[in-house]
This record gives sequence, C-alpha cells and structure tokens, in this order.
Amino acid sequence: MEIESHQQLHMFFFPFMAQGHNIPFIDIAKLFASHGVKSTLITTPVNAPLFSKAAKIWGCESSSNLATTIEMKEKFFKATFLLEPQIEQILDQHRPHCLVADSFFPWATDVAAKFGIPRLIFHGTGFFPSCASQTVILHQPHKQVESDSELFTIPNFPVEIKMTRTQIRSLSEKNSESIMTKLFKESREIEERSYGIIVNTFHELEPDFADHYRNVLGGRHGI
Repeated sequence: MEIESHQQLHMFFFPFMAQGHNIPFIDIAKLFASHGVKSTLITTPVNAPLFSKAAKIWGCESSSNLATTIEMKEKFFKATFLLEPQIEQILDQHRPHCLVADSFFPWATDVAAKFGIPRLIFHGTGFFPSCASQTVILHQPHKQVESDSELFTIPNFPVEIKMTRTQIRSLSEKNSESIMTKLFKESREIEERSYGIIVNTFHELEPDFADHYRNVLGGRHGI
C-alpha cells in the first residue's frame, strides 16, 4: 500500500482483553506515536478506562481479571471470535494503513486482508515464553509423565527448563485438545500469512531465544 508523503501513517492496535496484553500494547502504541504515527487502540468498554488513563501517564495499575477459572477462560477465548464482525466494520469505516493485532486473534489476518492492509502480530511476552509455549505444544512433553506433579523437561530448548502439568493447566487436558492449544496452533499457522511480527523485547536481552525462535521454530523475523 502506497502512502502519500503528506499523509500521516495511521496504525490500529488491537490487544487481547487482559492486563498482561493491554499494558505492553499501550506501550508499543505510544512508542509509535512518539515517532509521528497516528496510533489508535481498539478495546472493549470494560477496558477503555485503563486506556484513557494510560494515554496520559506511562504507568498504570492492573484491574480485576475477567476470567479466573479454566472454564471461564475458555468461554472468554471463544467469545473473542465474536469480535471479528465489529473489527471488520471498524476497519471499513476508518481505513487505517496497518493493523497490529494480538497473537491471540488469528482471524485478524484475514480481516485485514479484506481491506488490503498489512496485519502485524504482536507478542507482548518476549521470545522466551513464546519459544517455551510453542515447544511444549509441538513436542507435548507433559504427556510423557505419569502425574501432574512429576517434572518434565522442555525438549530441544536453549536452556534446561523443568515444569509440571499443574503449571500449564490450560494446555494439558488429557482427553481433548483445549481451546488454548487450538488457539496457539492457529496463531502459529497464521504467522506465515501475516506481514510480520513485533515482539516486546530486544535482541540483546534474549539473543539465544530470539535466534531459537527464528532458526529452530521457524518463526517470522521480528520487528
């Protein structure tokens, strides 16, 4: 998409509705804005007060969690797919130059494509947790232990990390694939069709995991 030299670049930022996602999204939106980009954050009414406050100050306090149990979290994740028509309507009305959407919104890539704009995936957690979660989903070492308290090692990883199934409840249902696991897989697959990724980190902070993400897991290069 070509942008006229006199036209201000306008980017939409669409975080997942949780404090751990909202705060880094606010930071990255403000960073782009400091370089002259018109930055617009999309959120739900419940989260709007946090965004309004953070627009004036750099720090902000966490609000109450919307989902506190695994069952409620799964319902919450399923409900996020209902946002697709609203996001499509917003993009149609405002026609930004780019959509930066949370990695938990795999459908955002297709929505952006309808309007011919690039979709960037934002990972607010850095490379280390992204590598760890994707490796666990890929190799499923938690299924090789006998109990929830037995330790397993994350395989093919730059450092030795031991965990138990109790630490990854949302990924370790025994009988069926959880909504979280499906979401992680869809997000990973959609990365190949997205314009690129933005990761909340810098290479000097975690070089081993940045390289592991690109070279071993085959992830797209970060921005």
